[in-house]
Order: sequence, then structure tokens, then C-alpha cells
Amino acid sequence: MSLTRRTLALAGVAGLGLAGCTPRPAANGQTVLSAVDVHPADYPTVTAVKWMGEELGRLTNGRIGIRQFPAGQLGTEDDSIGLTRFQAVDICRVAVAALNNAFPETRLLALPYVYRDVAHVRAVVDGKIGTELLNVFEGRGLIGLAYYDAAPRSFYNVRHPVTEPGQMRGLKMRSPQSDIFLDSIRAMGANPTPLTFGAVFSSLQTHLIDGAENNWPSYQSSRQFEVARYWSETQHSFSPDALLMSKAAFDRMTPADQEMIRDVARRSVQVMRAEWDKREARARETVIAAGVQVSEVDKAAFAATVRPVLDKYLAEPRLRALHERIAAVA
Repeated sequence: MSLTRRTLALAGVAGLGLAGCTPRPAANGQTVLSAVDVHPADYPTVTAVKWMGEELGRLTNGRIGIRQFPAGQLGTEDDSIGLTRFQAVDICRVAVAALNNAFPETRLLALPYVYRDVAHVRAVVDGKIGTELLNVFEGRGLIGLAYYDAAPRSFYNVRHPVTEPGQMRGLKMRSPQSDIFLDSIRAMGANPTPLTFGAVFSSLQTHLIDGAENNWPSYQSSRQFEVARYWSETQHSFSPDALLMSKAAFDRMTPADQEMIRDVARRSVQVMRAEWDKREARARETVIAAGVQVSEVDKAAFAATVRPVLDKYLAEPRLRALHERIAAVA
């Protein structure tokens, strides 16, 4: 994961814009952490980080707070990762798919049909495995604070209902910029097209792509349902989101403040999930009321198409052992 020219430019802009909000204490002793997210201000992940800032303020009598930049104000998720690694911002929320190539261990969170349901993935990220998968980021300038819900993910398209893999053939489907998602979509018979999340709506409108895959809240909040009217309940991925902090910013804080931030981040997960469950139900109701056609699918057939993808990634002994541990989680 290297800095692009775009990220360098954004880092310069962010550095100017956040000059008064670095994690170094200001003259009045206050520390204001900057946090970025591509989702809108009322999205569950943004709401959870807002709660974190309020809780940190309460615990420190206003000494530590968080200033948020939602709705992609500082670029794409890839930009967010670079800005956080190189200290232009302090905290970012990104999809795990954006981290898979740089942090191979996170691939077990994104591989298709690894998790049975939402309860299973929550049990994994809340337990010992989740802690281990938060610790993989430190070697590359990041601190893993928490995993947030972002699943299940399913396909939707502008062309026709899809109930079995054969109906995916020929469709140009947007993919996150992750080898796992590219391989999985290709295995299901579609043509994967890597695009940033913010480019999906216009690409659906102009038929640069025929469809995409995501969760109900993102499908609704991005208004993609207005052009892609066919939803297929594949639930192929339970990939979560990661809440990350700049290691340089974290290291400048006292051990007591570091532990407090970790604790508040862990507790924010329940805040996020409460909002997520409500938002997911509301988003589904909204898009169905708007006329979106929802189709049940042959999940076993979809799972069979991506078995070679699983075998490819699980050929690595470390990932296979981790997969076996995940499968064993109750």
C-alpha cells in the first residue's frame, strides 16, 4: 500500500485544513482527533464515531474530542487509509475489502461464504480471533480499534432478476478494489469492474456497469436503488468495516489515554450495531416500497461457484488454520 499522487495532494489539503486539529495538545490542553468516513453524517459508522467523541469528552472533561469529516469530504476509502497512515488525519473507517491486499490476514473476513450469518461474524470479531486481526495493522502505521458491521452483502443490477449463477453471465459488476472480490465475482460468472464506492451511482446510470454488490444501508443511502432495481439476496459476504487510528497519533498519547481510546472504541461497537440493525431494516423497507424487486437465490449454487476461490486463498497454511478456527466459533 503506497501513497498515490492523489493521496499526497489530499494529505497536503488535509494538513492545511486540520492544522488546528492534530492530536498534539493545543495551548489550552485540548486534543481534537480528526476522523474520516465516506458515508453520510447519519450513517451508523459515523454515528458511532460521533458517540466516541462525546464519550471521550465526557471522560476527560473536554480534554479529548473528535472532529468528523463524513461523506467522503477527504476522498475515497483508499485515500482515507493513506491519510491515516501518514498522519494527515487520525482516525478512519474503511471496508475490510480495502485492506485485504495490504494485510493478508484480513482476507478471512472478506472471503465469500465463510460465515453462517451475522451472529457468526460478530462472534468472531468480538473474540480472540478479532483481537488478533486488529493487531495486524501496527506494522504499517495503523492501530486497529474495532470492527463494525457492514453485512450481509448481496448483488443488485439494472438488467434483470438474478436467482442463480448462470444469470450473472455477461453482467459488468462493480467490485471493491480487492483481489478477493474480483476473483469471487469472476467465479460467479460476471465481469468484475473495480470502482470506488462514490463512482458507482453514475456508473450505473451511464451503464459503464450493470450492477454492484453491497449491504442494504449502503444501497439505500447512496441512492443506487433508484437505477439498479433488481436485488438478489446472495448474502455472499459478511465482510465487516475496520475502525483504524494513525499509529503516530496513537503513540503520542499517554498510555492511559491510549487505553481509554481503545476501550471507548470497543464500546462504540454496540452503539454502531444498535443503529445498524435499525438502519438496515429501514433501508430494506424504503427500497422495497420504492419498487425494487427482491429475489431469493440458490445460495448453495453460488457458494459452489466460489469454492475454487476459497481453495486458492486457503492454500496458505496460516489462512487455512485461521479459517478452521473461524468455522469452529459457535
